[in-house]
Amino acid sequence: MRLFQRGFAGYEEARVGRVFNHRRPERYPAAVLIASSAEDVADGVRMARERGWTVSVRSGGHSWAAWSVRDDALLIDLEELNTMAYDESTGIAVAGPAVRGGRELAPFLTSHGRAFPGGHCPTVGLGGFLLQGGQGWNSRAKGWACESVVAVDVVTADGSQIRCDASQNSDLYWAARGAGPGFPAIVTAFHLQTYPAYPHLWHDTWSFSLDDGASLLAWMHELLPKLDRRVEPVIAATRLPNVPLDEGVAHPGTVLLLHTTAMVSSPAEAEDLLRVFDSCPLTPLGHVRGETSLDEESAAQDEQSPEGHRYAVDCTWTDAPADRLAPPLLRLWSELDTTHSFSIWYGWAPTRPLPDMAFSVEGNVYIATYVVYQDAADDEKYRTWVHERTAAIAADGGAGVYLGDTDFTVRQDRFLSDANYQRLEEIRARRDPDRRFESYLAADPERLNVHA
Repeated sequence: MRLFQRGFAGYEEARVGRVFNHRRPERYPAAVLIASSAEDVADGVRMARERGWTVSVRSGGHSWAAWSVRDDALLIDLEELNTMAYDESTGIAVAGPAVRGGRELAPFLTSHGRAFPGGHCPTVGLGGFLLQGGQGWNSRAKGWACESVVAVDVVTADGSQIRCDASQNSDLYWAARGAGPGFPAIVTAFHLQTYPAYPHLWHDTWSFSLDDGASLLAWMHELLPKLDRRVEPVIAATRLPNVPLDEGVAHPGTVLLLHTTAMVSSPAEAEDLLRVFDSCPLTPLGHVRGETSLDEESAAQDEQSPEGHRYAVDCTWTDAPADRLAPPLLRLWSELDTTHSFSIWYGWAPTRPLPDMAFSVEGNVYIATYVVYQDAADDEKYRTWVHERTAAIAADGGAGVYLGDTDFTVRQDRFLSDANYQRLEEIRARRDPDRRFESYLAADPERLNVHA
């Protein structure tokens, strides 16, 4: 255990050194505790109780609003809770909350011939990813990653260490799958159901002009309900230079990239699943189809979301049809103006009721926008822009937000169903009556989970 109190050496690095978004907050914890074990976490919670501090938690540091950095709290940083283990007899993996899904868990499981629907961004820690639901690889087929959490080990508000699953402490198990930063305990280990690894990952990537955006959206909205659940379609508005372009085609600035992936048993299966895109009614700027890998996909994610930059991010689920979605979305896409900024249309199209867990808001399509820049003088401009443009999209058919891509200090919307939010509040009142644990960081806490 290492403790850094405000005003002493090492504090500033401990406060924000692991915050991925370089738009670092002007919020100052009373102290930062770097825990190396569950026992350290429990000791930290008891210390906070003795000193009258609230407690905030950091797993990977990828929260866009830096939820973990709270004024006058004890920030418990779980960076060193990063061990992994795998049980061949059960297919269950146990991983610490700071384990990075793409960078560490995926190759570890691959060595055992197993897989887990980890996050698309390889450096995201499992703690925040799983507590918020977990939108990951092969999720259209395997479901939200938190659905594959079979148990969690946690430290409670009184400093106790307990196991939570479907048969014991089931209220906290329910909350751990979707409550995000409102979870009234600290997860020190996740028990994960893993799956046989697919031997092949294929991609089908088309480049289109922004001028074809409305037609592309119309086609994809028509196609989406017919797609096999193993097929994961994303349209990305991007300005990166290395998108697929046919020989002689000049880069138009902003490109609409239809990037579809599928985890399959054979190349023949991939060709069969992806053949549906051959009916594309538009003339592409470029097209490539073939085998890829999680390493290659992770490298592309790293290039699109570089470290050392400032980010302004917002999202919405939407059930709007293509003709109503296109005007506000294309306006947003046309206004992207930095090299790394990008915005995605992710075809989700849920087909089944969700399990009984806190996570409870989804929609036909997921829209998320990531403004990536470097000058602090642009903070207000880009934050205002991304939240206003996203609100305009959500105004017609918006179903709510995914916690992982929100910043409630500017724009709030619902993230749980009304019934599930009420149930979570009851669990929080029972498990953490003194509100020891910090919750959602919001501009208006009284309007949490109010559908915008």
